[in-house]
Amino acid sequence: MLVAKVLHLWMVVSWFAGLFYLPRIFVNLAMVDPDSEKERQRLLMMAEKLYRFMTPIGFLAVALGLWLWFGYGFSGGWLHAKTALVALLIVYHAYCGRLLQGFRDGRCKRSHVWFRWFNEVPVLLLLAAIYLAVLKPF
Repeated sequence: MLVAKVLHLWMVVSWFAGLFYLPRIFVNLAMVDPDSEKERQRLLMMAEKLYRFMTPIGFLAVALGLWLWFGYGFSGGWLHAKTALVALLIVYHAYCGRLLQGFRDGRCKRSHVWFRWFNEVPVLLLLAAIYLAVLKPF
């Protein structure tokens, strides 16, 4: 089970790297000059490659978490709360995919300021998940 825990942590750290960086690319996409199609295409390519890379990593993080969950058992209110946070992260990840599609189609009209705030969501969710996993407050 310790190997599963190490792999889970590795996948979680890798997934969060993507969850932190993809919205930063969105910030830059939202700031692109409408006359700079080359820059827009470069940022779109970066975002698409990152999303395709981080999706299976996120899947592995969740799958390994479930393996640990079944191995150690599902007890304690903290684990229920952490599971809810993971569900929110999955929704956030999927919404990033939807935003990316909006950028591809030219439909995304949100400002770079909105994306800067949006970028903080996984930071707060990670802090809450670490707090729950380490301190097990309830």
